[in-house]
Amino acid sequence: MKETIHLGEISILVTRKAIKNVHLSVHPPGGRVTLVAPTGTRLEVVRAYAISKLAWIRDQQSKLRNQARESPRTFVERESHYLWGRRHLLTIVYRETKPFVSLDHRRITLTVRPGSDAQKRAEVMHEWHKALLHAVLPPLIETWERKLKVKVAAYFLQRMKTKWGSCNHKAGHIRLNTELVKKPKDLLEYVIVHEMVHLIEPTHSDRFLTILGEHYPTWREARAELNELPLAAEAWKEAGNRQSAGASGSRQ
Repeated sequence: MKETIHLGEISILVTRKAIKNVHLSVHPPGGRVTLVAPTGTRLEVVRAYAISKLAWIRDQQSKLRNQARESPRTFVERESHYLWGRRHLLTIVYRETKPFVSLDHRRITLTVRPGSDAQKRAEVMHEWHKALLHAVLPPLIETWERKLKVKVAAYFLQRMKTKWGSCNHKAGHIRLNTELVKKPKDLLEYVIVHEMVHLIEPTHSDRFLTILGEHYPTWREARAELNELPLAAEAWKEAGNRQSAGASGSRQ
């Protein structure tokens, strides 16, 4: 059963699960707050815990509101575009040929037919982004399959408004946000590892964090860097900022 507690202007959705720790999370893009508590925890105990974290909640919400965001891209001459964490300038070439994109040092050249509108230019660029990701993902996934002793049955790329990645552990599938092509490659690797660990542990439990920490010790730094980078106009980041606390003293 889910309940909601209200602390002034802040609403917190409360869920109880068979876990040992209390997990408090602030989710982008708007700062939605959730709290997962051990089964049997009294609502007044949950409220007291949330009150003790009010300053942290407000701080996280403020960071989300102030995070840098890209203005919408219109795919015009000399517009800035990011690729693997580096800024590139866009050149538009109009030619009667099949649209394509090429890269030369710090310049991206987008070749489209005369009269192509911004939507068409965006589609061509998105397909190129997917091709770049397809070129680097298989070896990364294979490396981490060996390390984690798991098997990814399939991976999928798509625009995702609410996360950097997701995992269907039953099917063995992972999905990755195509916006990751704009971020440094080590952050792409972090998201891959995060989702692949879900093949072992489906939830963000203590076991999940332990496994992630054993195999990717710098995951907190990677997450922080990913969260601090500019967001696309329609996208945000992989997971909400979270605090956990031991559940001792929180049960009936």
